[in-house]
Amino acid sequence: MDLLSRRYAMQVVCVVGAVGPARYGEIESAFGDVSSSTLSTRLDELVEAGLLAREQYAEIPPRVEYELTSEGEELCSRLDPLLRWVREREGS
Repeated sequence: MDLLSRRYAMQVVCVVGAVGPARYGEIESAFGDVSSSTLSTRLDELVEAGLLAREQYAEIPPRVEYELTSEGEELCSRLDPLLRWVREREGS
C-alpha cells in the first residue's frame, strides 16, 4: 500500500490508536516537526483508505475527531512493534 510509505502515515495510525478518538490538535502535538498541510493531507488519505473514521460535530467552534476503523486497528496492532523497534534503534 503506497499510502503507508508516505511520511507520517504509520505514525498517525499509531497515535490515533493510542489516544482513541483524537482531535487534530492532539495528533499534531504528537509530532514536533510536521507541517499542518502534511498532517491534514495524511489524515484525509487515511480516512479515504478506510483506516481512519472522521467525525465532525455541529458545534462552535467546530470539533472533528478521528478514530481507527477495524481495519485501522488491525494495522496499528501490526505497526506498533515495528515502530517500537525503529525508536530503539534510533536511540542506540
